[in-house]
Amino acid sequence: MTNENNVENDDRSLTESASTRMRELLIAGEFAPGQKLSEHQVAAQFGISRNTLREVFRLLTSQRLLTYIPNRGVFVAAPDEAAVIDIYRVRFVIQKGSIEAATKGHPALVRMRLLAEQGRELTRSGDWRMVGTINMEFHRAMVELCDSLRLSACFDLILAELRLVFGQLENSAHLHEPYTALNLSLVEAIENGNVPVACSKLEGYLLKSERAVLAALHRKNG
Repeated sequence: MTNENNVENDDRSLTESASTRMRELLIAGEFAPGQKLSEHQVAAQFGISRNTLREVFRLLTSQRLLTYIPNRGVFVAAPDEAAVIDIYRVRFVIQKGSIEAATKGHPALVRMRLLAEQGRELTRSGDWRMVGTINMEFHRAMVELCDSLRLSACFDLILAELRLVFGQLENSAHLHEPYTALNLSLVEAIENGNVPVACSKLEGYLLKSERAVLAALHRKNG
C-alpha cells in the first residue's frame, strides 16, 4: 500500500510540475490561441508519458487554458470578450489588495521597479511580445506583495488567460507601449506609500487596458 501511495504521489507531483511548466509557456506566449496540441510532440517536449500528459490536459482544461473538442482533440483556449471582462474584474480585486498589502522595501516591489525600467527600455526595440512578457511579470510581482502562494497561483491562471487574449491580436504594440510609463508611475506611488493614489492609478490603468483589449477583439471578430 505504501508503494502504491508513493507511486500515486509521484504521478500527481509530475502532473502538477508539467502543468506549471505549460502555464509558464502560455504566459510567455509560446502557444498560440486555438493551436491544436499534439500529444506526441508535447509529451516529448516535457519528457512525460502520454498518460501523464492527458492528466495535464485535463487539469489545464478545467482551468480554462485548454479546450477539448470531442473527436478533434485538445486546443489552446482563445478567451472571448466575456472572459476579458471577468479577467479584468478579478485583476482589480487581487491587484488592489496587493497594493494595500505592500510594505516598503519588499523584494517584489524592488522587482517591480526593475521590470518597469526593463519594459521601458524594450519598447525601443519594438519586440512587443517580449514587452508583453515583461509586463506580465510586472503584474505578477505586484501580487507577490501579498506573500500569498494561493493568491499568486490564482493570478498565474489569470495571466495565462490574458496572454491568450493578447495572442489573438496581430498588432499588440498599442496594447503594451502606453503602459510602460504607467508601470513606472504605479511603482513610484507604491514606493512612496501613497496607497490611495496607487489604487486610483491601478483602476484607471486596468480600465484603459480593458477597453483597448475589448475594442481590439471586437475589430478582429467583427
